[in-house]
Amino acid sequence: MKPLIERFFLWEKGGEFFPQDEPPFSTNNKDQQLILKGGAMVIFIPVKLKKLFKQGRNYPWKKPDTCSACKGYRLWGHGYAGALFDNFNKPLLLKLYRCPDCGCVIRLRPTGYFKRFQASIDTIRSSISSKSENGKWLPSLEKTRQRHWHSALLRWIKARLGDTWEKGILQGFDHLVSQGYIPVSRFI
Repeated sequence: MKPLIERFFLWEKGGEFFPQDEPPFSTNNKDQQLILKGGAMVIFIPVKLKKLFKQGRNYPWKKPDTCSACKGYRLWGHGYAGALFDNFNKPLLLKLYRCPDCGCVIRLRPTGYFKRFQASIDTIRSSISSKSENGKWLPSLEKTRQRHWHSALLRWIKARLGDTWEKGILQGFDHLVSQGYIPVSRFI
């Protein structure tokens, strides 16, 4: 068996493996540097979810003017990706675009939602507000999800705003969101 490093730098063609000149995502390759710099790959746009649910692939998506990573103006349609949202019984199809210049794939996503979250920001905020004001979870949502949001927010407040934050959990949520954070995610 070949050493791990040598096996990593192989590519497959016709069932046989051939060594590559350099590893994928090498910092020597200018085309791939743009992807590694972490350009925004999700663009939030206003979307009517009910209309998207009904129209599916026929929904009139507005194509971005430029690539988020390299600012190239040539974007090609790259299909659709399913995403789950609350109150819908099947995944909704979100439009993907690909930049042929840098290879970046851009996903369009509805405004009012955090990345990788099914519930809207307003729903999450309402849950936190209900718990902080009434001591009760929203009855319309699963308690486990709401507990997850609440405990993650407490960790975020402690990590980003410090132990001395006295303005309350809801104000902490609003402050963190205004700074561009997703304060109910597991990762700080």
